Amino acid sequence: MTAIPLSSARILLIISGGIAAYKSLELIRRLRDRGATVRVVMTAAAQQFISPLSAATLSGQPIRDGLFSLTDEAAIGHIELSRAADLVVVAPASANILARMATGLADDLATTLLLATDKPVLAAPAMNVRMWLHPATRRNFDHLKDDGVLFVGPESGPMACGEFGPGRMAEPPAIVDAIEQALAATTAWSGSPESRATDSALLSGRHIIVTSGPTYEPIDPVRFIGNRSSGRQGHAIAQAAIGAGARVTLITGPVSLSDPAGAEVIHVGSAREMREAVEAALPADAFIAAAAVADWRSESVAHQKIKKGANESATLRLVENPDILAEVSKKTTMRPSVVIGFAAETENVAANAKAKLQRKGCDLIIANSVAEGTSTFGGETNQVEVIDARSAESWPPMTKAEVADGIVRRVALELARRE
Repeated sequence: MTAIPLSSARILLIISGGIAAYKSLELIRRLRDRGATVRVVMTAAAQQFISPLSAATLSGQPIRDGLFSLTDEAAIGHIELSRAADLVVVAPASANILARMATGLADDLATTLLLATDKPVLAAPAMNVRMWLHPATRRNFDHLKDDGVLFVGPESGPMACGEFGPGRMAEPPAIVDAIEQALAATTAWSGSPESRATDSALLSGRHIIVTSGPTYEPIDPVRFIGNRSSGRQGHAIAQAAIGAGARVTLITGPVSLSDPAGAEVIHVGSAREMREAVEAALPADAFIAAAAVADWRSESVAHQKIKKGANESATLRLVENPDILAEVSKKTTMRPSVVIGFAAETENVAANAKAKLQRKGCDLIIANSVAEGTSTFGGETNQVEVIDARSAESWPPMTKAEVADGIVRRVALELARRE
């Protein structure tokens, strides 16, 4: 199983109207920097916000905007555009274009491409908070998800109109990450048909549980204890396992990533919620604990926001959170055949990871450095050591999708050894 790397991916970017269209220029630049080919289609409304010349310059390709162009459509160009890409991305995806996608309209080049494509579609919604929360938009969103459209965002925050809430388009790095995840599900096969079938069935019939992201431990209704985990590695592992034929349960803390296509996704907040979700998801063939679970939580949670005192400082008493990895590893019943943990370390990475392997009782540890200057937390790449009771294997720097692919292959190997 080889995921399509972003460095060789062909992205068709549809830019619809909205103030967030300016972010699409940064998205084009980031995709080009990673080696992707980007072809851009702009709606008439998009051209009221950004210049076609800017998009053409950054993408290195002519901009397409007309359904009835005598040159582009002489060879039915909208069909060629819709089929030549590995992934179609709509960013920003306005309320208008989501509505037209949901009803199957094809009244301009953008919507005709979306109706004619046979490739995955990823949308990054962007609109006013009231528009996003309107029942019509919610219906369209649910309809499109049922149709298989993938989504990233929207995020909450201040709006150009002065309001605050959900509806902001996801930032370009988050969209790039979602693109990588979508590409991970679109395999670029090489070799004989027999080898393809073997790879796509590496985990056929297996149930894999993956945890991902941080946990947030509340202090009061406003504040929490958390960490900088983005969830990108865990989500990539879930997507790679799906590509290998597994049934995947992804249990994720708060992240700004789209749900991997084909996974059963359970969203949680705290470590205790994650533990309950893991217990409910068992039994499984393998458990991959990629989440960065908070080690501690506040002993008590205030019901009202804690105010700064004039003469005294607030004292926060911490208690340990449940150790999900150790609990699953040491089960006497319903223990998965393969249990994999992660060790995010800032120093003595290998030594600390080996100690964690023994302490937790898991079968493998994926160790990586999260020291200052590394790109592990929130970044797009990772460099890991795979450690078991017998040996340690250092992998070169790779994208998180490539690391995920390697981990899935190792899971398949470990499961085969136990049969």
